[in-house]
Amino acid sequence: MKNLIYSLPALVAVTLLASCGKSTESTDTAATEVEVIDSTASKYLSQPLITDHYTADPSAHVFDGKIYIYPSHDVESDVPEDDLGAHFNMMDYHVYSMDSPTSPIVDAGKVLGVDDIPWAKRQLWAPDAAEKDGKYYLYFPAKDENDIFKIGVAVGDSPTGPFTAQPEAIKGSYSIDPAVYEDTDGSYYMYFGGIWGGQLQKYRANKFDDKGPAPTDGLPSDDEPALGPIIAKMSEDMLEFAETPKEVMILDQNGDPILNGDNERRFFEAAWVHKYKGTYYLSYSTGDTHFIAYATSDSPYGPFTYQGVVLNPVDGWTNHHSIVEVDGEWYIFYHDTQLSGKTHLRNIKMTKLSHQADGSIETIDPVK
Repeated sequence: MKNLIYSLPALVAVTLLASCGKSTESTDTAATEVEVIDSTASKYLSQPLITDHYTADPSAHVFDGKIYIYPSHDVESDVPEDDLGAHFNMMDYHVYSMDSPTSPIVDAGKVLGVDDIPWAKRQLWAPDAAEKDGKYYLYFPAKDENDIFKIGVAVGDSPTGPFTAQPEAIKGSYSIDPAVYEDTDGSYYMYFGGIWGGQLQKYRANKFDDKGPAPTDGLPSDDEPALGPIIAKMSEDMLEFAETPKEVMILDQNGDPILNGDNERRFFEAAWVHKYKGTYYLSYSTGDTHFIAYATSDSPYGPFTYQGVVLNPVDGWTNHHSIVEVDGEWYIFYHDTQLSGKTHLRNIKMTKLSHQADGSIETIDPVK
């Protein structure tokens, strides 16, 4: 077991074994030195939850009264940086748990790696998890042998695994950022998709068409409706889609589709859905403008009407989050680059989220 740093004034390079104060435990025994290059920790609203290695894209859930976090695991590699995100070369997943929002965070260690997935070649990007009838399902995107993103699922008997991957990707799946929402009627829906490196722009009506190598090849014109995330209801066994995936429309307050040129409001990646007082909230990253925006609907399928910004831009190029209720309080989990200053080496954080009396969400500034 080893101690993790729960919060850290970012002043010097640290190693996990030198930590003090709040601590966490891990079943993974190799300590990783993390260089802290930012000397202005006080400017951040929240401090990193994990500091012994790099984590991003946190999907948080409450299972049996306990918080579980399913992030991606950032690593340094020799893959050159490009606009399609090849340098985000993640190779495995860890799972973390917390008894409460203020308790130490525990690392269950590596629960799934690319070598454990028969169909996957590389790039284990942002995952999510769900529970049904005592089984736990870890959903993840990965590139297959043709460098095409698909979405897979691994199954376990515990929120922390071990997880066993299905031999094939989910039939009909594509792109990235799976997020599985359990509705109040017991139905489960997967939202997925991301443009640029996430390849969503290469699909129309679920059909792949390689429209060119540039990140913008295949995107609509700026005066055309933006691409939306994709939704599909899950099968009873949680291993397949129960229906043909459909695009989710995001509209402005006038009922018109958000346009592709509306970079501060249009969908880019990282769809997440939660329900508050009977209303569905779709939150998502605007990508190159770095907002976490949100829209609302009376149906999980939408259309969703744009309402505003949940989280203003963080330090770093990406912005990816999850929103979860814990003991009657709402929290947003997100990431930035406080520890490394590098876009592909991120650290996860959390802070409270507030719904106002009218149902709107108070905008959060992650940097003071």
